Amino acid sequence: MTMLHRPEGPAPEDAVLSRRGLAGALVGAAAFAGYAPAALAQAAQPIVTDADGLVISEVTYPAPDSFDLPAYVARPEGDGPFPVVIVVSEIFGLHAWIMDICRRLAKAGYAAVAPAFFVRVADPAPLTDFAEIQRIVAAAGYEQVMGDIAATLAWTDQQLWADSARVGITGYCWGGKVVWQAMARFAALDAGVAWYGRLAPADNASPEQRAAGAPWPVDVAADLKGPVLGLYGGQDRGIPLDTVEAMRAALGRAGAADSDIVVYPDSQHGFLADYRAAYDPVAGPDAWARLLAHFTAHLNR
Repeated sequence: MTMLHRPEGPAPEDAVLSRRGLAGALVGAAAFAGYAPAALAQAAQPIVTDADGLVISEVTYPAPDSFDLPAYVARPEGDGPFPVVIVVSEIFGLHAWIMDICRRLAKAGYAAVAPAFFVRVADPAPLTDFAEIQRIVAAAGYEQVMGDIAATLAWTDQQLWADSARVGITGYCWGGKVVWQAMARFAALDAGVAWYGRLAPADNASPEQRAAGAPWPVDVAADLKGPVLGLYGGQDRGIPLDTVEAMRAALGRAGAADSDIVVYPDSQHGFLADYRAAYDPVAGPDAWARLLAHFTAHLNR
């Protein structure tokens, strides 16, 4: 099993096999159908949230490029209207863990909508080849992703159970960066929670990589339309702490006093992902409580 230390997937120096070996990890993966096998830990005990009291649906709606965008929706039973949270996936797309995150949010009173950003090319969820996963993810450029979020906002605005005046966004790894970008773009988003997404290009990034990743969160801090809570791991090899400090400084210069970044010093990348080896049973629940408090403060008004 490959340990994930970075938002975009492993670098060559990260390829470390578990003690039981790759074959054992794949056998273990069979017990967790629906979780991204590329990151699934054999010894994982993923949280599984039931659907009691919830309405679960899989929908499609038109994106700006006319693509029928699939999404997973979990919301409380009843008429609502409920505050909405858009859920932005990791590089593995719409797999069992992201769906569970939606159900967790629905249990907390939110209508959670998770678009499938990558499926125009292919679904990365069942794949184990990181090179192929990275190729699929790279095809989802900034304008496409922002268009998909715009489509999600437009679709939820038409749903009687959704309160379009109270909308948040949260995202993980790849999706954590998207949260910062979306909060700088859409006035309709009232609050965001960004989980360990890149904030600035790596020092050794090529000009092409820097351009492909733009706009970087550190460059759009002054454009945020609402408060963002960033949740980061101090041991994240892909997100150096100096970039976290650079983002804090950018927020300070922008006067974004209602945005904040919390760093868990001993946590790795992906510390909330309870299907991965990097899951932190102390930091993960604490950070989730912070997410709920952030959304309570800014969406439950």
